Amino acid sequence: MLSRQRKHAVSFFGLMGMLAGGAAIAAAGDGALSGGRHRVVVSTDIGGTDPDDFQSMVHLLVYADVLDLEGLISSPYGEGRTESIGEVIDAYEQDYPSLRSHSADYPEPDALRAICKQGALHTPDHSGVGEPTEGSRWLIECARRDDPRPLHVLVWGGIEDLAQALHDAPDILPKLRVYYIGGPNKKWSVDAYNYVEQNHPQLWMIESNATYRGWFVGGEQQGQWSNHGFVDKHIAGHGALGACFVRAKDDIKMGDTPSVARLLRGVSDDPASPSWGGKYARIWDGRKTVFDRHTTADDKAEAFGVVEFVLPKPTGYTAEHSASMVFSHGRPASVGVDEGESLRFRFSPRDAKVWSYEIKSDSPALHGQNGKFDATPPPPERTSKPSESHPHWWTDDPDPATAEGVHPGAKSVNRWRVDYLRDFAERMDRCQGAPAP
Repeated sequence: MLSRQRKHAVSFFGLMGMLAGGAAIAAAGDGALSGGRHRVVVSTDIGGTDPDDFQSMVHLLVYADVLDLEGLISSPYGEGRTESIGEVIDAYEQDYPSLRSHSADYPEPDALRAICKQGALHTPDHSGVGEPTEGSRWLIECARRDDPRPLHVLVWGGIEDLAQALHDAPDILPKLRVYYIGGPNKKWSVDAYNYVEQNHPQLWMIESNATYRGWFVGGEQQGQWSNHGFVDKHIAGHGALGACFVRAKDDIKMGDTPSVARLLRGVSDDPASPSWGGKYARIWDGRKTVFDRHTTADDKAEAFGVVEFVLPKPTGYTAEHSASMVFSHGRPASVGVDEGESLRFRFSPRDAKVWSYEIKSDSPALHGQNGKFDATPPPPERTSKPSESHPHWWTDDPDPATAEGVHPGAKSVNRWRVDYLRDFAERMDRCQGAPAP
């Protein structure tokens, strides 16, 4: 366990301040760069389908001296395992003497290895939960520790281990502060997400479906602040961690990093305040759409919501049959759940667009059935009414002024791009050697 009890030396700067040059800065609040000390567990799909988790893990570790890291859980899609986290820790170990010369609070590499735990390797059935994992058990253990501070759970990939922990130990819910990188991850974890949303509505949750994209889309993109230019100047050639970052991808993606950044510069208990990790709005109701028939492009559902098709089971369909619904020729397919008189298919549309679907089945009566639906942004009359059933749940700000192109909320991240990249560059400089005397 890396957590240390400390008084929080937190300065109050208000929600906005001014630099000497007149530029606005994000709220300092209880951010780690202002003296706050946050307990953190990260659940990551590093080594799975997207290389950006390696980049975000590098970022996390160069800030490990200002956070109390209590868990690094591997929750992959694809081939990622705890060994993938270990690759970054191995690089950290090589740079550790240099990092340690800048701050005595960097944790020992073996202490980081001790908190690496394997999470769910497979998605559960339609219930959203299955068997406990090493990761879900560790999450429960961390949440139950005798520490007055909340536990920030940063979910960079599958949400299955969080769902399992809440299922097995619902008493931990008040201690958790969850930041979930949704969007594409939600599409893969829709059953676990549905379980959490339906069964634990009191959970404190930031659901970032598109805001996180502001880390790599928009904002200042000239010269050293461009996605390629920054890596060329400030990452490449900066120790083993820099090399690890570049091997994953030679430009900035780091889509999971806003979850960490809001703990560095922001107000941890107020998602609606400005922070390096974005600014969020209270979630609204009506985000699930259930169709009891095949649909056309005239039928609407909410983008990033949950869509279910509950279709009549054809005559002759038995327990020996199977069916899945494939959306826009992509993955994952939604496996049909036999509910007696009907089959239920569940999906989360990650983009606002017209989605097609087709049923694949060994039942001739089902195979080839198809349709379309239109995933659209929610209307203002819906988003203007915060959910009463989910009082501590936030998501992308629907205000068009905060959107970067088609990505709602992304400007609330990229407005701070130069600030957070400059700070990250200074951290990466620590990998090059000891500070000058």
